[in-house]
Amino acid sequence: MKKLFLASYFAGAAALLPGFAGEDLAGKRVVFIPTAGQLDMPDKDRETLDYINKTDKEALQNLGLIVEELDISNEPYGVIERSITNADCIFVCGGSTFFLLQELKRKGADKLICEHIERGKLYMGTSAGSLIAQKDIIADGVDDPEFGEGLKGDFSALGFIDFYMYVHYGSHYWGNDDDYINKYYAKLNYKKISDKQAVTVDGEKIEIITAP
Repeated sequence: MKKLFLASYFAGAAALLPGFAGEDLAGKRVVFIPTAGQLDMPDKDRETLDYINKTDKEALQNLGLIVEELDISNEPYGVIERSITNADCIFVCGGSTFFLLQELKRKGADKLICEHIERGKLYMGTSAGSLIAQKDIIADGVDDPEFGEGLKGDFSALGFIDFYMYVHYGSHYWGNDDDYINKYYAKLNYKKISDKQAVTVDGEKIEIITAP
């Protein structure tokens, strides 16, 4: 049974995870995948992303989880398989959704992650890490498809949700959120979440939950 915790910014919604997980997370091992941010970017963007990853990692540790980092891009399949298999849950960071999807497919990690999610392993994502749960990812003017040239136009993703997600709602990273949604998402089946919210999937049950 699928168990997904899909956030805009995990640290902003982390307090909701124990209730959703339904178990004590202390001592559990989480494989922490920062691959979406492992590409060249302007210093300002790098600073922001590094901060998000740092606070997300700290939020996991504050819940008692043991964090083991794994950059899919730079490890052989054997290491990837062992890390994901041995972990109790999976966490995928934000950054470029196209680059992330490209690297997951290039290394065969997409299929491996899917196998473990199908077995009920808890999956958590921030931003790009959440968006890859969609059936595909879209070129919406924010994330550059050129970062995923190796996909060759095949933007099919993990396919665990049948709707799209608009993340960081209310943060106005791209200007007026509602104008942006009307331009790119109005004709799609989508859910919008702020940096204090998460979409949770527990089998067939789907909810949007909000941190206090």
